Amino acid sequence: MQKQILIVEDEPAIRDMVAFALSRAGLEAVHAADTRAAQDAIMQRVPDLILLDWMLPGMSGLEFARRLRREEMTREVPIIMLTARGEENDRVGGLEAGVDDYVVKPFSTRELVARIKAVIRRTQSETEQGTVELGGLRIDGPAHRVFAGDKPVSIGPTEYRLLYFFMTHPERVYSRGQLLDHVWGGNVYVEERTVDVHIRRLRKTLEPFALDDLVQTVRGSGYRFSTTV
Repeated sequence: MQKQILIVEDEPAIRDMVAFALSRAGLEAVHAADTRAAQDAIMQRVPDLILLDWMLPGMSGLEFARRLRREEMTREVPIIMLTARGEENDRVGGLEAGVDDYVVKPFSTRELVARIKAVIRRTQSETEQGTVELGGLRIDGPAHRVFAGDKPVSIGPTEYRLLYFFMTHPERVYSRGQLLDHVWGGNVYVEERTVDVHIRRLRKTLEPFALDDLVQTVRGSGYRFSTTV
């Protein structure tokens, strides 16, 4: 089955341009001009990835991304934000809302398709199929679920991959660059600051279970997952 990409963009010319590029790349494109139409499309079929414009009529793309991350059906669907807002604080705001990547307008469709394929590859990585248990946490790889003891942990897709990597490589320090290579994959268009954002999100996810101190900062070096303080 073709991978389906939901394009949530209020400018018809951009929607058509992106849809044409996706079709040429062997991907199926579904259009939505606003978040209401996007929600209707999701109810018909959950897409493999969502391209989401920041500035939309009614609800902003940023707020819609937060809503998608709160809902069970769309919690793990990767999101790429399309935005004219290139400032660092805006990009970090998008990442903190649960966006997996962002593309600043104007963009080339060739680069956009490359990013889409990269995000899909890493979110469907076959290396995350095992089950691992450490420090009071358990990852059920086949079910794609995380548990703290017997309690389920609600976790975003990037934080899941980051936690899986940490738990399968404990007690070792990894720099931001190394984490980008291992978790995000090579040849990605992601800044090292992205790692800090997702580390914060991962700790916030584990905090209600008093397990956030498992993810440790090693000053001047990077991060490690350790069961010892």
